[in-house]
Amino acid sequence: MNAKKKIDKERQMSYDSLPPSIKESLTEEEKDLFLHAEQWPDSLFEKLEEFIIKE
Repeated sequence: MNAKKKIDKERQMSYDSLPPSIKESLTEEEKDLFLHAEQWPDSLFEKLEEFIIKE
């Protein structure tokens, strides 16, 4: 889908550090959003809420 977009190394490292069960629960669209989107949909925040640090 966004194969031509450059993936941020920090985002890729964050994605790689997620537990396998969480990564498996993400759809291809959600994975793409995780790696590329400037703003995530609420559904992605909900799946990842225990890993998000709020300031």
